[in-house]
Amino acid sequence: WRGQEGTPYSTLVPSDEVTINYRHGLPVITVMLPTRRERCQFTVKPVVTTVGAFLQDVQREDKGIERAEVFATDGSKVSDATLMEVLLMNDFKLVINNKAYSVSPPVKDKLSSEHATEMEDIKSLVHRLFVALHLEDHQIRKERELLQKLDHLKGELLPLEQMKARIMDSADAKTSRLLWVGLALMSTQGGALAWLTWWVYSWDIMEPVTYFITYGSAMAFYAYFVLTKQDYIYPHAKDRQFLHYFYRKSKKQRFNVERYNKLKDDLAEAEESLRRLRQPLHLRLPIQEINDKD
Repeated sequence: WRGQEGTPYSTLVPSDEVTINYRHGLPVITVMLPTRRERCQFTVKPVVTTVGAFLQDVQREDKGIERAEVFATDGSKVSDATLMEVLLMNDFKLVINNKAYSVSPPVKDKLSSEHATEMEDIKSLVHRLFVALHLEDHQIRKERELLQKLDHLKGELLPLEQMKARIMDSADAKTSRLLWVGLALMSTQGGALAWLTWWVYSWDIMEPVTYFITYGSAMAFYAYFVLTKQDYIYPHAKDRQFLHYFYRKSKKQRFNVERYNKLKDDLAEAEESLRRLRQPLHLRLPIQEINDKD
């Protein structure tokens, strides 16, 4: 038999000189090293190992190997960039120095069915080991980061919360005073109309006056709707006036409302992340460790 370039080789060596079997789902290629005269096993990863990498491993094991090549059954040379997964799909010839070995890989489908259960067990074991060794440490480290972030956010919010409380007290006091002033004005108006009706004039004279006062009040409520796009409801009007005083006072005292809201959102997000993280921690960590953190 001759190679692609016509180089003569000796008669094909029986296939038991180079054998392939699968162990734990990976192909193990056993090769008889010519110089050392001993069998050597090479475990390859089919999806990442190339033919060139496999041949280099063989030459590293036996320094007496001057030439190592792989040919297809039709005599064409297999590229070194070919993946071992592709090579093991069909029969091929492994040439070491001047000897050509005929190799017949086992049928992949049959091997897959035989080792499927074993591979699933190995994957499950690896997953459990990873969880046992890394997941709890990752969760504890993440929890510490969230706790540090919460402390930092609370430290930034503390002076803002104090300033906000003072501003809210001031705005609430002004709003309450405005409500009492409105009640006083309405009481004064009612008393003045009663005095003018019974002691100064008669109802015939005061009736048109009260009509226009009522009509003017209706116009005032309609103007409120036009400006605010809201009905004049007393709780809503009180809240609107409170916010007016609050923002005016915040601007005067340089209270950054946007920064305060941003910190509050970050704090709520961090607390929610910590709550979600602690659910699996309560299932995995010792009780005393959780109690210490709480």
